[in-house]
Amino acid sequence: MPPPETTPVDDALVACVDGDAAAFGPVYDALAPVAYGTSLGVLRDPDHAAEVTQEVMVEVWQTAARFDPARASARTWVATLARRRAVDRVRSEQSRRDRDQRDLDATRAASEHDVVAEDVERRLEGAAVRRCLDSLTTTQREAVVDAYYGGRTYREVADKLGAALPTVKTRIRDGLIRLRDCLGVNRG
Repeated sequence: MPPPETTPVDDALVACVDGDAAAFGPVYDALAPVAYGTSLGVLRDPDHAAEVTQEVMVEVWQTAARFDPARASARTWVATLARRRAVDRVRSEQSRRDRDQRDLDATRAASEHDVVAEDVERRLEGAAVRRCLDSLTTTQREAVVDAYYGGRTYREVADKLGAALPTVKTRIRDGLIRLRDCLGVNRG
């Protein structure tokens, strides 16, 4: 079987093997559109296709010695390189999207779980506070609840309870100390 006829592009590509930059100009001009068209057909995105074309043409320059005109034309060789690289790009992008989606799903699941955990913790803390408030004396409980839950000042609590201001301050201080001890809060 006679060897296939070579084209001027095939000959120019063979000349690039020795690093002849002048020979690569016509190769680039003739084969970059082939690489771009093949890449665009696979990727459907002009920007990605342009990136793949650039990568393929660099590969053509660096690996020109691998080109065998007896096996295929330069156009076929470059189209094959471009198709493989474009498919790799599609797989890489899909892999990235899948990874990003898994990360997003994990983040959502963790945040949903955290919301439930926080709600449970808040309820447990609320129950503990109510239990500890019940352990205070009636006068301490009234003073603490009016001051902290009612938003009243010491003076307003004293007026409401009909007690002297120093007495109310002492009740609140003693009540808070007992609450701290009951809840197991460490001083820090």
